[in-house]
Amino acid sequence: MTGDRQLEICVCTYRRPQVSNTLASLFALTPPPGFAVSVLVIDNDDTPSARADVEAMAESAPFPLRHVHCPQGNISIARNGALSHSAARYLAFIDDDEVASPEWLVHLVGAMERDDVDVVLGPIEAVYSKAAPAWMRRTEIHGTTPVWIEGVILTGYTGNVLIDRQGAALQNRVFDLELGQTGGEDSTFFAGVVADGGRIAFAPEAVVREDVPEDRATLGWLLRRRFRMGQTHVWSISGTRRAVRQIPVTTAKALYCAGAAAVQVFSVDRRNQAILRGALHVGALAGLAGGRPLRLYAPQFTSRTHE
Repeated sequence: MTGDRQLEICVCTYRRPQVSNTLASLFALTPPPGFAVSVLVIDNDDTPSARADVEAMAESAPFPLRHVHCPQGNISIARNGALSHSAARYLAFIDDDEVASPEWLVHLVGAMERDDVDVVLGPIEAVYSKAAPAWMRRTEIHGTTPVWIEGVILTGYTGNVLIDRQGAALQNRVFDLELGQTGGEDSTFFAGVVADGGRIAFAPEAVVREDVPEDRATLGWLLRRRFRMGQTHVWSISGTRRAVRQIPVTTAKALYCAGAAAVQVFSVDRRNQAILRGALHVGALAGLAGGRPLRLYAPQFTSRTHE
């Protein structure tokens, strides 16, 4: 596949039957005017467990649909497989437990053309079961949107993104294999894009939705995730795990969050949010001290290998 108006949607998957729901939502997309759309499924399982389902769905797909096997249970291998197996100029990534809204691609492409950027992010909305804790449903703590620092988005995520591979900051860029079972490979990737002069925009209407399973609807899971995010933040922003000069500031932030949690003891929403911010800063301290990133998504712990 070649050409400046080719757009390929990449779905990295690992032993997740729900990928069929993801693909079904992609088949219902409104294609951006003037673009030729295709779908690439990158199977990260040791054996190509998704191949049969993907090939069966390809028979009725409105877009070309391919399956590529990139084994070893390392999400960075799968993401790099998408980069190497696709010749399309534009790549969109969506996770295998998400579903896209019908105008998803139209909004991503529209924002990219309007803002003349290298990367466009969309929001990931969490969908909770009735059994999920009420404070999670109120705060939508599992949802994902970018963080702006002084009006600039400094990093991103692969759960809802469109990239223009012609951008100078995207040339020869790959995902870090060392982070392929911890998470954070995507934030490190996009922080590198920005560091090399790339720009990231946000398309708030380019919505994808993600069901929150029972094993992730817990404060413990969120604490582990935020701790790991703090660890990998050190990698993505500072480029080193031993930036000693950052330790006093990060320590102060962690202590502030502990105090905030104590003050908000009677407000479960604010208390838990403060605790989670504190876990992020403690994770950053661990990263600054040279600690290895926490392995949240290795195959032996869970079927989810990415986020």
